[in-house]
Amino acid sequence: MSELAVGAKAPDFSMPATGGRTVSAKALKGKPYLLYFYPKADTPGCTKQACGIQEALPQLGKIGLEVIGISPDAMPPIEKFAAKYNLTFPLASDADQKVATAYGTWVEKSMYGKKYMGMERTSFLVGADGKIKAIWRKVKPEAHAAQVMEAAAAL
Repeated sequence: MSELAVGAKAPDFSMPATGGRTVSAKALKGKPYLLYFYPKADTPGCTKQACGIQEALPQLGKIGLEVIGISPDAMPPIEKFAAKYNLTFPLASDADQKVATAYGTWVEKSMYGKKYMGMERTSFLVGADGKIKAIWRKVKPEAHAAQVMEAAAAL
């Protein structure tokens, strides 16, 4: 699979999300959106990132940006995570990693010399035209919301 680049068409997706929702590229057609991939619900970095985005939602909403968080977790832990931190934007389950694979975020990682497959913390800003406008790889959770707001304001 070739790595996605700015200007490329965003891959299609459809996944179950918090609150009994389904999120899909089709439903977002004609709207700008942020897809952010995170490794695991309710872990310190993922919590920091999600809460930062939740705080930025009013400003992101003013510029019409939809936000979707995606993890490889099943729906029950994702629902629990969303409820615990009052996260109102959809958090989706990519349990089969199909979407992560399409976006190139399901990668080989290494911890203590052990290699394993996991989610790379990466975000994609997609314009209303369905094309990728910005990509952030190996995101720093605490700085992410500010980066997104800056890039989204330029859309």
